Amino acid sequence: MSTSPKPHELPVQSGDDEFARMRRLFLRQRQAFEAAPYPELALRKAKLRKLIDALRRYQDDIVVAVNADFGVRAGAETKLVEVMGPILEARHALSHMGRWMKPRRRSTELLFLTNRAWVAYQPKGVVGIIGTWNFPLYLTLGPLVAALAAGNRAMIKISEFSPRCTALLTSMLAECFDEDEVAVCGGDIGAAQAFNALPFNHLVFTGSPRVGRQVMRAAAEHLTPVTLELGGKSPAIVGPDADLRESALRIAHGKAFNAGQICVAPDYALVPRGKAEAFAAAVADAFTRLYPTVSGNAEYTSIITERHAVRLRELLADAQAKGATLLRCGADAGSGRQMPLTVVTRVEERMQLMQEELFGPILPVLEYDSLDDAMALVRRGERPLSLYGLGLSAADQARVLKETHAGGVTFNDWGWHVFQHDLPFGGIGNSGMGTYHGEEGFRELSHAKGVFKRHRWFPVGLFYPPYGNLVQRLAMKFFIGSAPTPTRPPR
Repeated sequence: MSTSPKPHELPVQSGDDEFARMRRLFLRQRQAFEAAPYPELALRKAKLRKLIDALRRYQDDIVVAVNADFGVRAGAETKLVEVMGPILEARHALSHMGRWMKPRRRSTELLFLTNRAWVAYQPKGVVGIIGTWNFPLYLTLGPLVAALAAGNRAMIKISEFSPRCTALLTSMLAECFDEDEVAVCGGDIGAAQAFNALPFNHLVFTGSPRVGRQVMRAAAEHLTPVTLELGGKSPAIVGPDADLRESALRIAHGKAFNAGQICVAPDYALVPRGKAEAFAAAVADAFTRLYPTVSGNAEYTSIITERHAVRLRELLADAQAKGATLLRCGADAGSGRQMPLTVVTRVEERMQLMQEELFGPILPVLEYDSLDDAMALVRRGERPLSLYGLGLSAADQARVLKETHAGGVTFNDWGWHVFQHDLPFGGIGNSGMGTYHGEEGFRELSHAKGVFKRHRWFPVGLFYPPYGNLVQRLAMKFFIGSAPTPTRPPR
């Protein structure tokens, strides 16, 4: 029996045009999907090619829109992540989705030998995608690629902090798709809550663990399956024999890219005891070489809002008040929301900057005595979205992979595992659940339907009542075996 909400049961607040529009869009998409529940390969490919063409046409407009929403965002970073990222992901899907769509043969139990079993991958229906402001296109179009490859329709909700990107994405996708295929919604937190309350067939959310819990609670009302990408405190372990300057450069780049406003940015660094000050100086030197100035530098991204900037300053003030040493990198201290990287040494776990994801240009540096100590510190916290190991031996890399949990790992650099679109991307525990990108993304947004087909002459009737015939007894004996002889307890 269907438990889908009736049209009048869908969440809507009278008098609010955006909420009413969401409701209408959802109904249109659900009806369109029911009319065409299995798009063929050629149609899915055509949709992805339209998306690629649109991204290429709009690439300069995307740079302008993202820069306007941030105040300052490096154009090269925008093109690399917001434009190239979705294009690479769509091209990967185009190359492989024909194979992904094929039913996969599975073996039957020996008892049912000569029959057939397979898994058929079926589109789920209407997928909701809730993106966030730090990469407003990549973190919505990435899940969209997976949704379209899997044959779904999609509704997208972007953060209220990215109004220009919302307007641009609405125009761009309207050129490619009818609204019953792909639609973009705007609005504030109230609109996001109404969007989240729609009875999607799957929901992909990118954001904080706090909001992720709210999203999951709302989705549970309709038993909507969710994919959550939630971030966390991603550690960078610098090995005892690592090249300190090389490691500092990689981590400084990870912390300065988008001003550290990345879910996979290295959140804090673990270095061998006695090397914290030298490492901090090497990070400061690397940052200065990458960004000789901060104020007015068009290649150094602003903090998204003054409220976020105030939060970062408060974290630094709290650490300093509790005994930390701050090393502000660069020749100038920055102005407004362009904040230079600050390296923090003499860090203690009681400091607020060790209690929450930083999401900005702050790098706490902690010392460890052995790799066991470093991994123990990582394990004491929530499981991170990413983990980085720099200058570790092959044996130590293997230990880190086996003895710690993280959504994904990059060795000898930061973050680039996310850009490999044949790898799954997702979190674990507090950093999320489920994956997208590549084949795993296709599977995530498809229903894996198990199918068994009995051939006409298979004697299944031999297993019907009355029970106890010879075939049944022999089958039970063969597959279960005899009960072990009970042993008498000692007297």
